[in-house]
Amino acid sequence: MTKEPFRLDGDVAVVTGGARGLGRAISEVFAVQGATVVIVDILGDLAEQTAREIRDAGGVAEARTLDVTDEALIETTFAGIVEAHGRLDVLVNNAGIGLRKPAVSIPREGWDKVIEVNLTAVFLCARIAGRHMISGGGGRIVNIASIMGLIGARFPNISYTTAKGGVVSMTRGLAAEWAGEGVRVNAIAPIYVKTELTAPIPQEWLEDLDRMAPLGGRAEPVDIANAALFLASREAGMVTGHTLPVDGGYTAR
Repeated sequence: MTKEPFRLDGDVAVVTGGARGLGRAISEVFAVQGATVVIVDILGDLAEQTAREIRDAGGVAEARTLDVTDEALIETTFAGIVEAHGRLDVLVNNAGIGLRKPAVSIPREGWDKVIEVNLTAVFLCARIAGRHMISGGGGRIVNIASIMGLIGARFPNISYTTAKGGVVSMTRGLAAEWAGEGVRVNAIAPIYVKTELTAPIPQEWLEDLDRMAPLGGRAEPVDIANAALFLASREAGMVTGHTLPVDGGYTAR
């Protein structure tokens, strides 16, 4: 038993989409808990700014520009991280996009893009990180899903809902496959989180979430970051294949 739980001292943690919003909060919490945080984001300048602010606050962080849909670039980026630090212990698959359109009118290219970023890229990053973790003796992967992947959306968002449902199933499948290799794979299913991604959600939808969630339907980024910390920590050593709703009790109703 550690004196201070949930520490990540000595761990190298990669956070995709870590430049802002939820990814930034996760990066900050992990750094406070002692991890070396590598922020990978398509917004390279913003990722470097976030990493610099974490360093200024006393944490250890660096930034690398990455398009999570580019498999070859994921390969070279993750290999470079392992070469620089000697290990890759934690991956948080956070990068994602949304497309709020009715199913009857969503364009094919929009559907394809959401599936590519929110599902296929999660697999690519997990697979490539998983190889390094397996060869290094183990690791932890935390996928950011959504309550929409568990129960469906009450408003038009079918491509996002489908992708996040796939993330939930992928999490279980990878957890079962990699358990013997020492790699734990879990997911978080947040409700609405106050970030740039969710800012355009209409007020009436938010009020509906508030009515349905006993604790309220609006989470802060740190609420999700703390859940990610638990799943990434050694204290969660017997937890794998689980999707943890952080939803104010929405899915309990």
